[in-house]
Amino acid sequence: MRPPSVTGLTRDELRAFFVDRRLPRWRADQVLGWVHRRRAASYGDMTDLPKELRGRLPGMIPLFGSRVRRVYESADGTLKLLVGLADGQVVETVIIPDGDRRTVCVSTQVGCPVRCAFCASGLGGLVRNLDTGEIVEQVLHARLAMPRSREVTNVVVMGIGEPLLNLEALQRALEIWGAAWGITLGARRVTVSTIGLPDRIRRLAGGPVKPNLAVSLHAPNDAVRRGLIPLAEQVTVDALIAAGTEYREAARRDVTFEYVLLGGVNDRPAHAGELARRLRGARVKVNVIPFNRVEGLRFEPPAQAAVDAFVKILGDAGCWVTVRKRKGDDISAACGQLRAQAAGS
Repeated sequence: MRPPSVTGLTRDELRAFFVDRRLPRWRADQVLGWVHRRRAASYGDMTDLPKELRGRLPGMIPLFGSRVRRVYESADGTLKLLVGLADGQVVETVIIPDGDRRTVCVSTQVGCPVRCAFCASGLGGLVRNLDTGEIVEQVLHARLAMPRSREVTNVVVMGIGEPLLNLEALQRALEIWGAAWGITLGARRVTVSTIGLPDRIRRLAGGPVKPNLAVSLHAPNDAVRRGLIPLAEQVTVDALIAAGTEYREAARRDVTFEYVLLGGVNDRPAHAGELARRLRGARVKVNVIPFNRVEGLRFEPPAQAAVDAFVKILGDAGCWVTVRKRKGDDISAACGQLRAQAAGS
């Protein structure tokens, strides 16, 4: 079992750790303040701790359980971090600039068990879940990669993995991000994406922190969805729409249905019309995502005319529609691409 890192502990847990080792509990508060608020990258940065203690702490408990192995920068300002874990595995974290917003996209698993046909994250299947610290510190790594004048404004849990299949670690990460002693990132600024697991969506709604929710629909009917997502055999499109609307009512949070447009597969006007009919009255947003080409996968991006027609049909039917901007194409910023390249190198 991997040892815990400071980033994966709550204030009460770290205080108890210090007290058990005959250290003042307020020293734990100092450490947390440095790592979460003052962007310390190591114990050596914590200049108000005694030099002797700064030398001892690395042997007692690691500050981080991961490190940034490489940073890729896109011409559009997107940054992608290849994050190395203690066991040699890697995951990806993306910093997406948009005006005054700095959104960080984080991963929750090494690999993914869902294995959507159009996604690089599932190539090779699931290796393991990330622990709480490995999730939390992706945002901390992102802050360290940004100028001090910039701050993380939003987090989307849309990186490698299915977040709701690592729900306990995710819920702890949400609590740590939002804590008054942490970076105070409130639940309304966090969006969790899921392929659609109704029971776990209900558990998320019943948890202490209720983020916004994005449900990966990607098809207007069960037949098309089953050809794209193996888990679709277990959950119908209607059940997913019902789970999403139920979450909106229970959690009082925004719910978005995500729809990756694949050229010639699910991007036809008939698909848009069917989707609009299913969503009628649901009062949710649809985020249309033009596919990013991935080496080794058979799908192609949709034509711009197909994107425009799809969005118009949904809009004319009364749906609230957004189109995700393409970011980081020149640095393989689509989920899982860099990890796949690293594994093959």
